[in-house]
Amino acid sequence: MNKQQFIWLLFILLAIVSGIIAFDFYSQNKWINFGLFTILTIGCIVLAQISALTYVQKGDKILLAIQKKDFSLFPKTEGNNLVDSAVKLYYQSKEEHLSLSSYKLLYEEILNQLEIGLMILSEKNNQWEVFYMNPVFLEILQIPKYNSWDLYESKTSEFYKIIEQTNYENSQEFFDISINENVKQSFSLRTKKVQNVKNRFCIISLESVQKIIEQKEKLAWNNLMKVISHELLNTLTPVNSLIQNLEYIANQEIVEKEDQEEMKESLMIINSKSKQLLNFVDDYRQVAELPKPVFKTISLTNIVESALNFLKPEFEKNQIKIINSLENQVIFADQKMIERCLINLYLNAIYAVADNSEKIIKTEIKTFNKRILLSVEDNGIGISNEIKDKIFLPFFTTRISGSGIGLTLSKSIIEAHKGYLNYKPLEQGSRFEIWFVE
Repeated sequence: MNKQQFIWLLFILLAIVSGIIAFDFYSQNKWINFGLFTILTIGCIVLAQISALTYVQKGDKILLAIQKKDFSLFPKTEGNNLVDSAVKLYYQSKEEHLSLSSYKLLYEEILNQLEIGLMILSEKNNQWEVFYMNPVFLEILQIPKYNSWDLYESKTSEFYKIIEQTNYENSQEFFDISINENVKQSFSLRTKKVQNVKNRFCIISLESVQKIIEQKEKLAWNNLMKVISHELLNTLTPVNSLIQNLEYIANQEIVEKEDQEEMKESLMIINSKSKQLLNFVDDYRQVAELPKPVFKTISLTNIVESALNFLKPEFEKNQIKIINSLENQVIFADQKMIERCLINLYLNAIYAVADNSEKIIKTEIKTFNKRILLSVEDNGIGISNEIKDKIFLPFFTTRISGSGIGLTLSKSIIEAHKGYLNYKPLEQGSRFEIWFVE
């Protein structure tokens, strides 16, 4: 028993004793004594009440601090079960609060370092509020930071309407908007819904398409230099060694028959390596010196059908099932170049499904968000995560007989038409998407 409890119990006992004595005086009609002991009884009860309140208030003060997240107190244990439990809970809550604050600071710092714009909306009372927004997001749209989501309707109405149209659900699309009345820019937008029993969030990521292209171009250039260096070293190193050997033989006064045979073999190898290097340079020239497209208004459906007819013997030979879903769309493009691009995609698909028992290649044409989408999909072996970032790299191939320029040429052709060629992995197989501006 601690001191506070002892004092409270003492006042209670005094109140009981005084009450008994007061009752005794009351029965003897000794009114003065009765009055004095009655007052004493009431006083002891009041003091016992005050002592009890003091006992409880210490715990209440600590609990209120926990509720208000005021951790400026430094309470100590007093041997009082109620107060000691409150003190223990206080320091436990303080530790959890500090941990959460640290994690929040860490997560915000990580999100602030991202190179893509990120906004998180939270729903409260059927109203959306801005839960978080990183500096890149503000920089991309050139807007101030508000807590209320509705305020962005007047600042960037096009972006606001696009998010409203997604109904704050999962989506992914490209869109063009004008920022501060400048020329329209293209952006990649993704929305992700996160919801539990209590809260609903909408995560919005925004990235400039131009920035994406620049980053990928830089990476592709670095990778291309590695490939070219590798190819040149593989060709020129043995050639240089053979030339040194020929020089040594040629400097001898008498050339033996065995040396003559060695010279012939060396020259044959040098000739073979030279042709290999010339073929490599010719392939590179095709990629680097892509002719300018001759633009005409043409039917995209006709191009697909022409490419399929060209490869019809290959499809029949490999027993491949062709599935088409083709909207009648017209584009402004070079027919031969688009057809060449399609043939490259179909050849890759034929190779991908070669070992399947059921071989399927699907082609689809449809419109999406003011763009025309042409996709080629197969149910083949797919592309592993280790190499999916290298498939558009010149001369990169996993096929023994492949040149490694098919996808590179296809991508260059589509980009020459101001479009995009993207790869998407499937659960089984691959899907290549060609996007044209409508």
